[in-house]
Amino acid sequence: MVSFVVRFRFTSEDRAEIAETLRMLATESRREPGCVSYIPHHIESDPDTVLIYEQYLDEKALAAHRESEHFKKHAVGGLFQKMKERAVENLVALV
Repeated sequence: MVSFVVRFRFTSEDRAEIAETLRMLATESRREPGCVSYIPHHIESDPDTVLIYEQYLDEKALAAHRESEHFKKHAVGGLFQKMKERAVENLVALV
């Protein structure tokens, strides 16, 4: 299992557009056969910060996600163009 969180920071002016982009990206990503979980959140105390929790069956499934048309369109062509900051934290399950 491959699990990680991606944290993005955006400007307040882009909040509605980012929410719509995340909705489309999440809908398509959840349809991928190797996607276990894809859950975008905004931080309650900081709505300009988005955290996406992602899980994939394996590295092959993650690679397929990153090569998908919806990732290229909504993440690379959308989120990545609007982000002010980005950080990825890889997770290791304890049990």
